[in-house]
Amino acid sequence: MPSDENDKAHDEVPSTQGDVEMEETDNPVQIVEASNPDEGGDRAPPAAINVEDVDAEADPVDNEERKSFASHLKSPIVTLVVGKEEPAVLKAHQEFLVRSPYFEDICKTFAEDESPRQIDLPDEDIDAVGCFLEFLYTEEYFPRKLPGQRSLEHDPSVPAVDDSGIQLLKHARIYTLAQKWGVTALQTLSSSKIYCINSTVKGEIEYARYIYAHTQVDDTTIRAPVANFWATRSHTLRSEAEDEFKALCLEFPQFGFDILTRVLDDKLKRERNEKMHPSSSGSVRKRARHGSGGV
Repeated sequence: MPSDENDKAHDEVPSTQGDVEMEETDNPVQIVEASNPDEGGDRAPPAAINVEDVDAEADPVDNEERKSFASHLKSPIVTLVVGKEEPAVLKAHQEFLVRSPYFEDICKTFAEDESPRQIDLPDEDIDAVGCFLEFLYTEEYFPRKLPGQRSLEHDPSVPAVDDSGIQLLKHARIYTLAQKWGVTALQTLSSSKIYCINSTVKGEIEYARYIYAHTQVDDTTIRAPVANFWATRSHTLRSEAEDEFKALCLEFPQFGFDILTRVLDDKLKRERNEKMHPSSSGSVRKRARHGSGGV
């Protein structure tokens, strides 16, 4: 996923095989990207998710009997009222909506007549719900993944580098919504798009805060890459986001614990490796750094 223009930044950041203790750098990394999972990257998706094959995801509902698109459009219209203060009104065909088990259960309670069908969603984000509905209709949502690439189509409404976390949060909200409403294929798709975003430390902090606030402890699909990402970037925290990082650890102790666990596990692996393959240099701290393995 890393772009050519960020190669310098990547070379300055040690891989997971390098030191993990906090240290100052002369040229702190300004742009933080998800690295290539094939290179042992840190925020790379778990092996269970093949982000290159997401475009070929099956229909959200397994073994669903195929119907024509027109037949779906003949189904009753369901009104969705999204938000509290200034609620937005969205409308969707029931045949598409019931692809979600959550909405299927609700739709079963509607009377089989012409009476209005309405579902109130006061706590949901309008943009996330819109993308959710787009997926139910098309099995994708904007911005789409470019075929054969680890990147998304151009979105003129957002900057190329996500400094605020807005792009990361977009896909994170869709992920948690898909999880809540039982659409596994959308979880996989939205998770894969997260690894296509170029972002700064500030953006990553906001993303990590959302993930640890809205996902379960055992959700390793989305949490593990976040912890791995920060565990391999301890050298940037002092120079770029020490206060924000500290505040996040205090707000979500599990976040700090997950990172510490990975740092200690990595240290233990290096020590075992040194014992099995002792180097002539003697000191682990003086070994050559690996600067070509991505961020």
